Amino acid sequence: MTPLNILYQDEYLVAVHKPSGLLVHRSALARGETEFLLQRLRDQLGKRVYPVHRLDRPTSGVMVFALSSSVAGLLSEAFSERQVEKRYLAVVRGKAPESERLDYPLREEDGTRPKAEMPAMPAMTDIRRLDSAELPVQVDRYPVARYSLVEARPLTGRRHQIRRHLSRRGYPIIGDAKHGKSVHNRFFAEQLGAPRLLLAATYLAFDHPLLAKRVQLSCALDDTMIALFKHLGWAGHLPLDSVRTPPLVTPSALQAM
Repeated sequence: MTPLNILYQDEYLVAVHKPSGLLVHRSALARGETEFLLQRLRDQLGKRVYPVHRLDRPTSGVMVFALSSSVAGLLSEAFSERQVEKRYLAVVRGKAPESERLDYPLREEDGTRPKAEMPAMPAMTDIRRLDSAELPVQVDRYPVARYSLVEARPLTGRRHQIRRHLSRRGYPIIGDAKHGKSVHNRFFAEQLGAPRLLLAATYLAFDHPLLAKRVQLSCALDDTMIALFKHLGWAGHLPLDSVRTPPLVTPSALQAM
């Protein structure tokens, strides 16, 4: 089994590139599955790891795990209090807006009861079109097919938020079986070699819970998305694996400047 790509590690936490299609941990909704990111990372490091946030199974990209329950509590609080900056790249149908804030309340989808019975919760996502492509093929009812590369920054953390917001706005993510359009999903799978949800978590930034530094993590795409970006002329937008840990600027340090 190919080892997981570790982006960053210290004595308190570890960040890895989660492959698309891999569940983070066991759940009641995934009976019969035998492979999970949590167990793979634990076995690779030889120590327990604690998840502090989530990525959908088909989404790839950077994920952070704590190496103790106490650090997990601190990191989980930072995520729940919206103190973590997150960026995603998505390939969507159509020519997306140049920039826009999507502010659509969403009902939770946790499987415990019908979604219609769940309360609608505030949800906001900032999107920005980085590039677009027009292909001279008729995929749907139009003689040409248009697609966009979108950067999404979720400002809240609802389940499937980016997928649901972009679909609601009319620009579903390619490969999204639940919120997308099957004809475009099939075209990318069969003709462009991209049979997966084209959504990747490419950037995380947060204040380290115990060390006086900010952790800024960039995560490269997988081979499938890299090849697709090159085919569509979007190679200039490919992120690279990188880590920056600048010191935190405290109020006393600001006063001394």
